[in-house]
Amino acid sequence: MKIEIMRADQLGEEYRHRIADVLVRGFAEDFVFFSKDVAVLADAFASMLILERFHVALVESEPAAVAVVTEGRQECFEPDRRKLQRVLGTVHGMISDRIIRSQFMGTYSDAREGLTEIAFVTTAPRFQGKGVATALMRHVLELPSDEFILRDIKDTNIPALRLYAKLGFTEVARRRIRYAKRAGFSAYISMGLARGDRLTTL
Repeated sequence: MKIEIMRADQLGEEYRHRIADVLVRGFAEDFVFFSKDVAVLADAFASMLILERFHVALVESEPAAVAVVTEGRQECFEPDRRKLQRVLGTVHGMISDRIIRSQFMGTYSDAREGLTEIAFVTTAPRFQGKGVATALMRHVLELPSDEFILRDIKDTNIPALRLYAKLGFTEVARRRIRYAKRAGFSAYISMGLARGDRLTTL
């Protein structure tokens, strides 16, 4: 199976909705407030993707996995309240715009040039278990950067944690959450990788 990695802005606007579809399917549980309907979620998120921040693994020209890559104060979303309202409704769209800006935007206090954050890594269901996410992560780790960080991975996401550990990432922080039983997980884990720490064989 041939896997090709490209940045979303290189793929062009015709790929925008297909990339959004992969994203929202992977994070449907986290985006459930906006809608339980994946098609509606894709419509809502497609217009606000900053394409140059999304790296895409393609299999036979089909988006199979995505990862967001940002540095410093870069953002990956650019929400438009009116567009969200057209998809989600007047009131729900307005609330959703506020939530996206407060929860999914804004840089961390330690954000800086040379520290690359990798986020929203996910694989389309039919391509899971086929090495697509591994190929995408290997590609991202070849980007020029002093250090890489993955923030707030649920401690129940064992496949992701194992993949990142295999690639040389180590746990740098663990943030326990309240109401763990209701949430279905107990902590968010952040993992880091400095340039000199990378495994030579992946």
